[in-house]
Amino acid sequence: MAIVRYTAGKELTPEKDAELRAQIREAAKRPYTYDPDSPLLTEEQLKEFKPVNFDSMEERAQAMKQCTPSPALATSESR
Repeated sequence: MAIVRYTAGKELTPEKDAELRAQIREAAKRPYTYDPDSPLLTEEQLKEFKPVNFDSMEERAQAMKQCTPSPALATSESR
């Protein structure tokens, strides 16, 4: 994992770097928080996930077309 040490072109001071590292370590110790927008999934829901590995860009493009709503549908929903 890489840690970014620059913000808007300015190098972090050693004190700020240490402070940020401490914040990251503390955040990593906190438990996950689930809410209605990000609920804990059941085992059945987790089994529904499938890997998304395509053998070719054509296969990927075809899968994307199946997931993308048609322009007519997008237009009717926005009204």
